[in-house]
Amino acid sequence: MIDLHNHTILCNHATGSLSEYIHQAINKGITIYGFSDHAPMNYDPKYRMKFEDMQTYENWINKLQIQYPQIKILKGYEVDFTPEVDKKVLERKVDYLIGSIHFLDNWGFDNPEFLSVWNQRDIDDVYKEYFNLVVQLAESKMFDIVGHLDLIKVFNFKPNEDIKILAKDAIEAIADNHLVVEINTAGIRKAVNEPYPSIPLLEMIKNYKIDITFGSDAHNPNQVGFQLKECYNTAKFLGFKQVVYFENREKKYKEI
Repeated sequence: MIDLHNHTILCNHATGSLSEYIHQAINKGITIYGFSDHAPMNYDPKYRMKFEDMQTYENWINKLQIQYPQIKILKGYEVDFTPEVDKKVLERKVDYLIGSIHFLDNWGFDNPEFLSVWNQRDIDDVYKEYFNLVVQLAESKMFDIVGHLDLIKVFNFKPNEDIKILAKDAIEAIADNHLVVEINTAGIRKAVNEPYPSIPLLEMIKNYKIDITFGSDAHNPNQVGFQLKECYNTAKFLGFKQVVYFENREKKYKEI
């Protein structure tokens, strides 16, 4: 199994040593494991590493690759997409970059601290704004993987309009720009209680011949590989045949 979306203590909201994450991955039968911690930005410092931590982070992973030859350990970043993405992150020599959206303007819509803002917004309009940003993310050509494609549903606020209509332009942009979509199991741990993306969106992703990968979005070692087998089985049921990982920003394929 492949698990490419995992965090470290450097993001300030994860716990456990990197070795504990790797031990859990090995115990879960994961053969390709990636760290993709929250890349630094010039705002929201409470939930991400500092720019000066990047070399430390990369050095840690380099050492783990030598220490644990029995598992392939990859190096990445999860980068918040905003119109002002810092190019210093994009220039790092890593295996892959996950592009994610956690903010609509300055609203951290998935942060419980700002949950009350949902009651002040039209839900369909929020979804439209969110998926418009996904289009921009895909068209930026900065990233390899789209992180938790429908994270906007995290608190189980669902739109009235058909999600396939709301997400259509975003999925077309992902296909046109040859991005990979991760099946992220963290949503099962949240109020929405389902993976990202939902089954209807996965059906669209399959129809558009978009490649997939997997991530547990672990913020502590016990979350590594969470519900990963179940999501692999879902992907098989929907007809996906391959899963993608990256080395030096180059796609590699494994049979599911």
